[in-house]
Amino acid sequence: MNSILICSTPVHGHVTPLLAVSRYLAQQGHRVRFMTGRRYADAVRSTGAEFVALPDEADFDDSDMNAAFPGKAGKSGVAGIRWDVSNIFLKPAPAQIRAVDEAIKQEQVDVILIENMFIGAVGLLARPREERPAIVNLGIIPLGVESVDTAPFGLGILPKPGVLGRIRNAALGMLTEKLIFGGVQRQAEKIILDATGKKLDGFFMAGASRADAIVQFTVPGFEYDRSDLPDTVHFVGPMSRVTKSDGELPEWWSELDGSRPVVHVSQGTIANTDYDELITPTITALADDDVLVVVSTGGRPLSTLPSPLPANVRAAEYLPHDRLLPLTDVYVSNGGYGGVHYALEHGVPLVVAGMTEDKAEVSARVQWAGVGVNLRTNKPTPDAVGVAVRRVLADPSYAERSRALGKEIAASSGLAGLEAVLETLTPKLVSE
Repeated sequence: MNSILICSTPVHGHVTPLLAVSRYLAQQGHRVRFMTGRRYADAVRSTGAEFVALPDEADFDDSDMNAAFPGKAGKSGVAGIRWDVSNIFLKPAPAQIRAVDEAIKQEQVDVILIENMFIGAVGLLARPREERPAIVNLGIIPLGVESVDTAPFGLGILPKPGVLGRIRNAALGMLTEKLIFGGVQRQAEKIILDATGKKLDGFFMAGASRADAIVQFTVPGFEYDRSDLPDTVHFVGPMSRVTKSDGELPEWWSELDGSRPVVHVSQGTIANTDYDELITPTITALADDDVLVVVSTGGRPLSTLPSPLPANVRAAEYLPHDRLLPLTDVYVSNGGYGGVHYALEHGVPLVVAGMTEDKAEVSARVQWAGVGVNLRTNKPTPDAVGVAVRRVLADPSYAERSRALGKEIAASSGLAGLEAVLETLTPKLVSE
């Protein structure tokens, strides 16, 4: 039996992807412990893992971040990003390190799996390899390793080829590290030194990328080319694939008969409280077009949608992606990493509008890979959405490129690829 410790900040978008990892590894016969917030205890246990609670100093209720973090409300832009990184992700790092050390003391750990924003891992990685278990960074957001060929992660800036591009990237890197995050960097250096006795080597935001392995849950065709890509990076494709569903279909399902293009729009299951961000602009933009607009509310009651709906709109709280995506011509999304990969798996081109969290980087890659149009905003106008959807429908290159990535995804190894990487790090790590 092999002992694996999974660590995640107590945020839904971070925990949920790792539940699939936990379930797979437990099913393969590994001993899995999962450290995160108490709110996710039942979800963790349902995967077959043992739940390990983060200490109170590192735990919070992410269902109301403004209540959990007084002072967060009203902050936006660069100042908001700095505040979030400092208070939500960096300050819990010492407690995270202590909790991991305690878990290792209680039971041998062969390998630790972390997600990018579990910044306590930066302190663990400051230790020599012989003083800690192997650490693997799970790439549940776009790859953020530093490179001469890319701008700093988080800005959503596309690569620029040649010498001028490298000069731009270096300048932006200096600006980000020394000016934008200079104060937070000094805070991180003190926190890591106090917690581990080790000096932080390099920019704290790139710390997790120094893990013994980085398992990125995408395919190379959806990630920027890097001439200096570390050999520790392994692309295994998305961990979650669209699975067969057998739920009841809405009564209007027979209208998806190919007689007119289908445009699917969703804001996911988390960022879906304000329909004016994406659903309403899409409905408004296409009300007079000869298309069928299919809306998923992500679990919210249909009564919360604008009323009356245009004649060409059909809606449901949830929709089966395994059945819907093969019938979809354009997917309008706020740029969640998982949802975008579901579309690519089925060769569906996209229109994306997302600039918060990692969505700016996801949206930039949609543009870079040629699989869709990036609206570069959280709240596009109906005119912008309409122009983008019509452009994707009229230009077959978007669908062709998305289908090519769909073939890459179909050929990728997924969670089996993760286990193969773990075996290279810990020779005894074989399924029983």
